[in-house]
Amino acid sequence: MSDYGLDLQFGVFLTPSAAVPQQAVDLALTAEDAGIDLVTIQDHPYQPKFLDAWTLMTYIAARTERVILSGNVLNLPLRPPAVLARAAASIDLLSGGRCELALGAGGFVDAIAAMGGPRRTAGESRRALEEAIDVMRALWDTDERGGVRLPGEFYPIDGAKRGPAPAHPIRITIGAYKPRMLDLVGRKCDGVLPSLSYLTNGAADLAEMNAVIDASAVAAGRDPSTIRRYLNLGGTFQGTRDGLLTGPPGSWAADLAGLTRDYGVTGFIFATDDADEIETIGTQVAPATRELVAADRNR
Repeated sequence: MSDYGLDLQFGVFLTPSAAVPQQAVDLALTAEDAGIDLVTIQDHPYQPKFLDAWTLMTYIAARTERVILSGNVLNLPLRPPAVLARAAASIDLLSGGRCELALGAGGFVDAIAAMGGPRRTAGESRRALEEAIDVMRALWDTDERGGVRLPGEFYPIDGAKRGPAPAHPIRITIGAYKPRMLDLVGRKCDGVLPSLSYLTNGAADLAEMNAVIDASAVAAGRDPSTIRRYLNLGGTFQGTRDGLLTGPPGSWAADLAGLTRDYGVTGFIFATDDADEIETIGTQVAPATRELVAADRNR
């Protein structure tokens, strides 16, 4: 059993179409009413067909009262970490502690460069991401005296003033798949967020990924069970089960409980822009999954 024992979280992964600007806001409100925990927004700043993720998150924060908000995942090369730290703290303060950060190193290099962003190798992107985490956490640490000074290869900071402090400790999750990025998760991050569709062997790859994260966390003196294991995924509701997350809500719940039991998934984020699906996930699938996981844990 690979269950890390954390309370399960359920979220949605929205695609903010500029052609239908109000849709994502309406879906976020549907998610909140249905009991969903997280509303996450796709972030591809180089795509004019999408609304800007950060602007949309801010607008949704003003319209909602409970859901946690995050990018999925924020494009770090086009969002300087010092500015991002202040923006995240600002939303967190305005929303009463409902902002979390999920970051990506930037996978579409040509599109990033076309927007004036840096053209980095995979190794450079990973090192830049690690520097960015240090920058943001230092700027949030207003208990430390003096300005932030961090010599860096990509984001050198020389005396930046600290603050504002967020309303709560903002958790940093990264989209990671390969060993060196997973090692970074174990050493410095609060969560990992892969997409099931990107895993070569499906959910079976999660066991090996967890092993890397856990070993890195232990080596860094951290408790692996404090690191969230999120998963982006999707499915189809229908009358009878026909494979993973294809079937009625009860079969979805059984599938998700199995992913928690066998692979330690503690947060499910569903890619959907369908209001009925979101309502079914929040009102039927999530409660049933929690019951099954609780029964597994009691055994």
